[in-house]
Amino acid sequence: MTSHLFSTQASSTIDIHNNCPFTVWAAAVPHSRGGRQLEYGETWIIEVNTTKSGRIWGRTNCNFNTLGRGQCQTGDCNGLLECQTFSSTPPNTLAEYALNQNSNNDFFDIALVEGFNIPMEFSPVSADECSVRISCTADIIGQCPNELRTPGGCNSPCTVFKTNEYCCTSGNCGPTNYSRFFKDKCSTSYSYLDDSSSTFFCPSGSGTNYRVVFCP
Repeated sequence: MTSHLFSTQASSTIDIHNNCPFTVWAAAVPHSRGGRQLEYGETWIIEVNTTKSGRIWGRTNCNFNTLGRGQCQTGDCNGLLECQTFSSTPPNTLAEYALNQNSNNDFFDIALVEGFNIPMEFSPVSADECSVRISCTADIIGQCPNELRTPGGCNSPCTVFKTNEYCCTSGNCGPTNYSRFFKDKCSTSYSYLDDSSSTFFCPSGSGTNYRVVFCP
């Protein structure tokens, strides 16, 4: 089953597909309707402005009332079904994008700087447009260091320790043993804020379309 979110300013689409054997409450910001419940096999197609930056993530074990208010075990966004800001409650695997940027390129990545809760893949819809395909599918939750473990996911060290070393509050930081754990499991994913090896790009062209898959 496929559902759509339309924007008159949009010229690229992102298909958000749930391949997990459980319900995922997808979040997409910025959008006028920033969240959607996805059962196994369902897809939410969003249209995005080609000058926009944004992020997509999945939330788990959520309960919402008829007004769209409630709570999620991971990735919660202020208790709302339809997220309104980039702020979310870790841990959550992030898909990030910035379209039509330098040299007419779209930049995208998978980030684990807020921890990990759902395996994810981020790629162009058609390899004819661009062949870059990135994913994070390792068993990070099962192998998570004890001090980072949390129900439903694996926390980032910043969430747990809240120090400059792990949060990069000074604006200049390097890898740590914990960030190396995430990097070893998912080599193409951001593991700390200054990780320069994990941003990928495709030509903007007439509007390359993308796909985010939970549990690829």
